[in-house]
Formats: sequence, structure tokens, C-alpha cells
Amino acid sequence: MRLLAPLAIAALALTLAGCMTAEEQRAADEAKCRSYGFERNNDAFAECLQRIELDRRADMRELRRDPFWEPRVIYRPVVVHPPAK
Repeated sequence: MRLLAPLAIAALALTLAGCMTAEEQRAADEAKCRSYGFERNNDAFAECLQRIELDRRADMRELRRDPFWEPRVIYRPVVVHPPAK
């Protein structure tokens, strides 16, 4: 029981360490675009930021995708016997 509390606190700390505020995320995105060679305040820089955000949104949609709600195709063969003579 004494070991459980420190492990829970450590797990919570590791989970929260991965979180970023919106300002931190924006700064990281801008730094990434600058590392690609784009300069601030031009269309190419804005497009770089937009692509990063669109990629992030696509990743989030993929994580939320629930395979149980996807459309299902049910194949049920129909056997037709020739008429009896």
C-alpha cells in the first residue's frame, strides 16, 4: 500500500509532463517551421503552420475512430435451387 501512492503520483506526473498549453504548442510549431527555413509573416510560413495543424487534427480523428461504428458489409449468399420436375 505504501508503494502504491508514490507510483500513482509518478504516473500522474509523467502523464502531465506530456501536456502543452496552446501558447507552448504554437511556439513549438513556429520553431519547427523556422527550422524548415520559413521566415515569419509570409504566406509560406502560414501555410507551414496550417499543415502542421491539419496533420494534428487528422491524427486526433484517427485516435477517435471507433471500429465498432464503421459501416459493415454483411455477405449472405442466396442459394437458388432449380425447380423440381
